[in-house]
Amino acid sequence: MRFKDYYQILGVEPGAGDAEIKTAYRRLARKYHPDVSKEPGAEETFKSVNEAYEALRDPEKRKAYDQLRARGYRPGDEVQPPPGGFGGPGGFDFEEVFAGGGNGGFSDFFQELFGRRRGPGGAGPQARRGDGATRAKLAVPLEAVYNGEPVRMSVAGKSLDVRIPKGIRPGQAIRLGGQAPGGGDLLLEIEYAAHPQFEVDQRNVIHALAVAPWEAALGATLSVPTLGGPVELKIPPDSEAGRKLRLRGRGLPGASGAPAGDQIVELEILAPKAHTDEEREAYRRLRDAFSDDWRRA
Repeated sequence: MRFKDYYQILGVEPGAGDAEIKTAYRRLARKYHPDVSKEPGAEETFKSVNEAYEALRDPEKRKAYDQLRARGYRPGDEVQPPPGGFGGPGGFDFEEVFAGGGNGGFSDFFQELFGRRRGPGGAGPQARRGDGATRAKLAVPLEAVYNGEPVRMSVAGKSLDVRIPKGIRPGQAIRLGGQAPGGGDLLLEIEYAAHPQFEVDQRNVIHALAVAPWEAALGATLSVPTLGGPVELKIPPDSEAGRKLRLRGRGLPGASGAPAGDQIVELEILAPKAHTDEEREAYRRLRDAFSDDWRRA
């Protein structure tokens, strides 16, 4: 099992704050998303970026990862787990499984470090005190929450198809009778997996939309991704960076008849790179057309 430097993958320093990590993730996810990227190896890079963000966005995971990194490991080094695995004595206390292909497409390194808390002999998620059920966290894709789709997960070497109730919230649990290792119930506490295009605020879904300066200044109609599929969104003229536009009812569904949330589209104005003499000349004409007073407007 080879060590991965998640900070290096995201291009941030180990002391980076949450906002900096989120910004780096969004920039790289947009650049390498397989649906739009023409970069070589985009799909594998996208997976690495997604994995790095999943490890660093959660304070507990980041703390555990930092503890491991402090042992002097560098990218490609062979990692030696502590006795009993990372969840055994001298290891880290995690109980988490991931939906989608058993591990969310994450590497063996990630899965070994965070994937599940090991009981004696590495038996998988451990029972907690209470009703005796074996408990674990399940990170599910937002699409599954939006559509109420089943997801496949793996625990203790066994694959299970779990039906995700439409609109389920983080912290709610799904009980699977008789599916725990060695029998008994498996209680899955839901959390939302990181998504390259969306963030969640209660029922609302937030999407950062990159627009060109002329689209913001003159207005435009652009295709915007939503959990239910792309929709056309009208960008009003004279829009500024940070402007928020609302797509009503395009957020996460409400449970028990509660109304769905909205999708909030936040505009990011990005200037495309000039690759040709003609494009550079266009920027020069734009510069000459505006005085320095625009900064104070």
